[in-house]
Amino acid sequence: MGNNCGYHIIYSGTVAGAREAFFYDIPSISISYDWAKATSNLHDFTLAAQACIPVISALLADIKNQRYPHKCFLNIDIPSNVANHKGYKLTKQGKSIIKMGWKQIASETEGRKMSSDMTTADVAARSDFNTSSISPESLLFAREVRGAQHDHDDTDHKCLQEGYITVTPLAAISQAEEDCQNYFKNWLQNVSESPSSLAL
Repeated sequence: MGNNCGYHIIYSGTVAGAREAFFYDIPSISISYDWAKATSNLHDFTLAAQACIPVISALLADIKNQRYPHKCFLNIDIPSNVANHKGYKLTKQGKSIIKMGWKQIASETEGRKMSSDMTTADVAARSDFNTSSISPESLLFAREVRGAQHDHDDTDHKCLQEGYITVTPLAAISQAEEDCQNYFKNWLQNVSESPSSLAL
């Protein structure tokens, strides 16, 4: 549950499964439904699956007719309001991310449960949790949302939030931007010429 857009694609297990198949020349897609705690329900998964049937059918036809491009795989994200989606939209991976962190808490009753849409809800105290057994040196922590970075151009996360079913072609290589490549090209040359590297 939850979308796999932007930087979250990098460590998504859903996308990793499709990428692994891609490594072995197996046509693959990853599909995620953007579950929203307040409005989504189990029936939305059925609607999301139905919304993907045209894409899957078209891919199968291309594979059968040997037209499928083997240099990529597809990442598909379904919007929360899938019943009223705006259609399919080809997108690029953006740079959106939900930034998480940890905060110290005094007891488990202060803990928060993190849902798939990155919102928090109070967790009821466990009846079997005995705070007297915790030593003074023990520390408790809970996850919290520290911030978010969203795209403003036509990328996967922005289009998903606008209500589109996003179709994002991906490949295996995550290259840094050209200015980073240029910086480290000069940097590495200086490192190799420094006296400390010669002493190794």
